[in-house]
This record gives sequence, C-alpha cells and structure tokens, in this order.
Amino acid sequence: MANIPTPHINAKLGEIAETVIMAGDPLRAKFMAETFLENPVQFNSVRGMLGYTGTYNGKRVSVMGHGMGIPSIGIYTYELFNFYGVKTIIRVGSAGAYTTDLHLGDLIIAMGACTDSNYGSQFGLPGTFAPIADYDLLRGAADTCGKLGLNYKVGNVLSSDVFYGDTPTSDKWMKMGVLGVEMEAAALYMNAARAGKRALVICTVSDHIVTGEVTTSEQRRTTFTNMMKVALSLV
Repeated sequence: MANIPTPHINAKLGEIAETVIMAGDPLRAKFMAETFLENPVQFNSVRGMLGYTGTYNGKRVSVMGHGMGIPSIGIYTYELFNFYGVKTIIRVGSAGAYTTDLHLGDLIIAMGACTDSNYGSQFGLPGTFAPIADYDLLRGAADTCGKLGLNYKVGNVLSSDVFYGDTPTSDKWMKMGVLGVEMEAAALYMNAARAGKRALVICTVSDHIVTGEVTTSEQRRTTFTNMMKVALSLV
C-alpha cells in the first residue's frame, strides 16, 4: 500500500497484529512486550514510539506507545486503523481519580469519554458526539476484573487537553459523576467510530485529585500490571 510505512510508524504491512494494546509511555509498551509476550519483535522506533508484535496464549497481539494527549493518540490510532488493518485498540493508561470510591491502583473502565477538546469538530456533525467504548470489550474487561477480584469502576472519564490548568474545573466534572481524568480516550473512541473499528480504555488510578495521593513514574511504568492482564484477556 502506498500509505505504508506511514510518517509515524515504520512497519511493513503484516507486521502489526489486528489487536493492539497501547500505552502513553513507550517504555510501558516495552515493559508489556518483555513481560507478557512470547517472541516479541520490534516493528517501530520512529520518534521513540516503540512497538512490538508477539503472541499471548498463542494469539498474535501488538503493543505500542501512543504518546501524551489527544493529538498524539489521534495520529497513531488513525494510522493503525486506516493503514495497517488494525481492528481493535485497547489503551492501558493512567488516570487521576475524581471519586473517593477509587484509590491508587484501582481500575477505571471507560464506558464513555467526556472532553474539553475540539477534536470532534473535524467530523462536521450537527451536534455533540458522545464517544463510547465497544460494548463487548467493555463487558469482557468488567468480567475479567470480577474474576480476578480487582477493584474497579465502569463509567465516564474526562479526556482533557490541559494538564496544568489555569482554572480548576475538576469539581464541575465530579458533580456529573465523572470517575477520573486522562488525556486520550475521547480521540481513540472517535477514531474507532469513524473507522468502524473497536476500542476500549482501561486506566489505573495513578493519583487522586481529591486526596492528593500520587505514584512515581517508575510505579506507573512497571507496577500497573492488572490493567495489562485485563487487556490481554480480551485478545
């Protein structure tokens, strides 16, 4: 295909599996590949965005970084869905919790993604699009969490364009029952909807907006393995 390799992924057609598990930090993708995959082969290193393909329980799967924020994940998931034949993308990321029902290490399965981004304007819709997860993936993730005895909640997240906000808005989202904030889910869900593909976001609570609890970058990279196990169970 003329579009391959893309400007951001230097893989050949066939080197990426139909299911890709993605993380913001490319080193988390590397950790997943080395920890969970059999015979992982690196297919991308452009801009340091590492990607690997291997097998998990005999099934072919790829893992890859997607960077920080909606513009970054928007680019990588568009190319994967539209140029590499990827059918399913599952993001495993970190999130800041908005509810005291969640604690560090708990999981959020994003049923929907609110956003303060203008990403959806490109589709020219005569209203507001509600980005949602694929139901079968969502149900499967919740079932796996139950079987593993994990603490988790299913609901809305906020995909924000702003990390260092000048005007705090978290209390407004809390009032609407939003579980936590991250920076990518809405774009992934919109790209999946437009391409007719499947997507899910599973986040580990890495910090708490209410209590002030935090984790280190090393913990976020190497100890958030429960969400990886849940994602891999869906392959």
